[in-house]
Amino acid sequence: MPAATMEQVVNLCKRRGFVFPGSEIYGGLGASLDYGPLGVELKRNVKDAWWRAVVTRRDDVVGLDAAIIMHPRVWEASGHVSGFTDPLVDCKSCKQRFRADHVQGGVCPECGGELTEARQFNLMFKTYVGPVEDTAHVAHLRPETAQGTFVNFRNVLETSRLKLPFGIAQVGRSFRNEITPGNFLFRTREFEQMELEYFVRPGEDDKWFDHWRAERMRWYLDLGIARERLRERPHGADELAHYAKGCVDIEYQFPFGWAELEGIANRTDFDLRRHSEHSGKDLTYFDEERRERFLPYVIEPAAGADRSLLAFLVDAYSEEEVEGEARTVLRLHPQLAPCKAAVFPLLRKDGQPERAHAIYDDLRRHFSADYDQAGSIGRRYRRQDEVGTPFGITVDHDTMRDGTVTLRERDSMAQIRIPADRLIEELRGRISGPQG
Repeated sequence: MPAATMEQVVNLCKRRGFVFPGSEIYGGLGASLDYGPLGVELKRNVKDAWWRAVVTRRDDVVGLDAAIIMHPRVWEASGHVSGFTDPLVDCKSCKQRFRADHVQGGVCPECGGELTEARQFNLMFKTYVGPVEDTAHVAHLRPETAQGTFVNFRNVLETSRLKLPFGIAQVGRSFRNEITPGNFLFRTREFEQMELEYFVRPGEDDKWFDHWRAERMRWYLDLGIARERLRERPHGADELAHYAKGCVDIEYQFPFGWAELEGIANRTDFDLRRHSEHSGKDLTYFDEERRERFLPYVIEPAAGADRSLLAFLVDAYSEEEVEGEARTVLRLHPQLAPCKAAVFPLLRKDGQPERAHAIYDDLRRHFSADYDQAGSIGRRYRRQDEVGTPFGITVDHDTMRDGTVTLRERDSMAQIRIPADRLIEELRGRISGPQG
C-alpha cells in the first residue's frame, strides 16, 4: 500500500472537518491551526489513550494540571531564560528568517541571497502579569509542562504518600516561538504535550529508562502504527540536552522524512536540584526503609499530542479501488476513531428511519455515533470510511421482521447479521482491542 502524502492528509483534514487553518477568514496566521468537530474528538481520544496507558492502568503514577504562567524564577532555575534558544539568520535580500541549523550552504533557501551571521533567539513567548508592562512584571508562557511537575514534586509527595519509583503525568498546552514552524501539525507555536516525569532511585535509572523505552514504543504499535514506520534513534553525546544522561527519540517516517514523535530522556536529578537551589526548598526524598535522603533521578517520556495525531492520520490513510470505484479509508484504531459507529436506514420509509434512530440513540449512551440517511447505502459507507468510522449498522427489511441488523467492518468491508439488542456488547468487544 503506497504511503500517504501530506497533501492527501491535509486535504482530507480540511474537507472533512479534522483541522482548519487558524483565523482563516482573516487570511490565516502562520502555524496556527484549529481542530474541527472530528479533529477534536480524535485528539481527545489520543490523549485519553495515553492517559489510560500511563496513569489509569498503573498504580505508581498520578496526574497533575499545572498553570501555564508560572513564577519567572522557575524558568531561570530550569535554564530556559539563558539557554532555550535556536540560532537565527536573516536573508539580506528577501528578509525571511530561518534557523541556522536548517540552512545548508550559507545562502537563503528561498532566493539564494546572502544570510546574516547567526544569533541566538529565545523561543519563549513573553507576556506581562498585571496592568504594568515593565521588567518587574515579565512572565512567560510555559515552553513545556515538565517544570510544573518539578515545582509540585513536594506537594504531590506529601499529599499522595507515594514511594519510589513513582510518576507524575500531565497533558497540557505549551508554547514555543518557533523560527520556522511547518509541516502542518508537526511543528506549531502552540501545541499539547503528554509528559511523564518518573522519579527513581539513583542507580536504578538505567533499568527504568529501558522500561519506558519499551512501554512507549508498545503504545504506538498497539494503536496501529506500522512497525516499519517506527524506529528508535539514540542521541549522540554532542546533541544531548544539558540536563540529560541519555535520550532516545521514537521517530516516525512521515511523508517529509523521519522525525521525532516522542523523546525518552534520563534527566538525572538536574531539575529537582536546580529548583531546590533556586527556591531554597528541600526537594529530597526520604527512604524510610533505608533511612536515606537523596534527590531522585527522573526518566521523562515526553510525547506531542498533535504529532501523535498526525502520525496516526498519516499511517491510517489509504486509497484503493473497490469494484471499479475509488475508496478512501482512514484505518484508525477503533479506540482513536472520532466516531465509533454509524447507523443507516436502508430506506427512508416503512418505519426504518424510526427504528434506526432508536438504535442510534441507544448507541450514543455508550459510544460516539453518527446517523446518516442521505444517499445510497454505498455512498454512506464511503463517507464513514473516509473519516475512520470502524463500524456501520444498517437497518433494513429483515430488521423490521426479526430484529437483526447488518454490522459492517470498515477495513475488510465484511458484514454479519446480529440481533440489535447485542450491538452494545459486540461493539464494546471490538473497540477494546489490545488497549481495552
